[in-house]
Amino acid sequence: MKVYFISGLGADKRVFKHILLPGGFEAVHLDWITPFKNESLRNYALRLAEKIETSSPFAIVGLSMGGMIASEISQQHKPMANIIISSVPVASQLPPYMKTSGKLKIHDMIPISLLKSAAIMKRLISVETAEDKLILKQMIEESDDSFIRWGMNAISTWQNEEAPSSYIHIHGKRDIILPVRYTKPHIVLKGGHFMIMNRSKEINKILEKTLLGL
Repeated sequence: MKVYFISGLGADKRVFKHILLPGGFEAVHLDWITPFKNESLRNYALRLAEKIETSSPFAIVGLSMGGMIASEISQQHKPMANIIISSVPVASQLPPYMKTSGKLKIHDMIPISLLKSAAIMKRLISVETAEDKLILKQMIEESDDSFIRWGMNAISTWQNEEAPSSYIHIHGKRDIILPVRYTKPHIVLKGGHFMIMNRSKEINKILEKTLLGL
């Protein structure tokens, strides 16, 4: 069975480098496509889903914004498993400041270069290994400014309130991007927003249990 991975805003498939699937499952990374001007997260998700072979059983793993996209895809297509990590399944579980930013367009006033610099500085004092910090730094530097701008707007104006019929939500206790107090995860780990890299052994066990239980 194919397992489709969707990364977070400002990241790509490299963020999943420590994720291993059990035998019989194939990892397929969905690369970002260019969004239309002012395109909604839902419309973007459905266009991205055109890359999925929905005629065969499949599963989705979505990280951060990728989890929100996975939630939207699950409304149209029915994966055998939908696993969201460091994310939220519905818009009402976004932190209030994100929704306020969407209404007031605050994020449009912040230079993307400043956001990238802040994200890189945060990685310098985080718990990832030196190698993983370098990869995260490279992803942030190489990310497309216009895509980040679109993504920030799409997230802050997201409207979906229909959670997938069946999903597993894994979240970090110390997530400061999407604080756990605003959402309702099924599994809470002792990690932050990028725990996909430094709590990968625990996440791999959850993925293995979930996928082999299908």
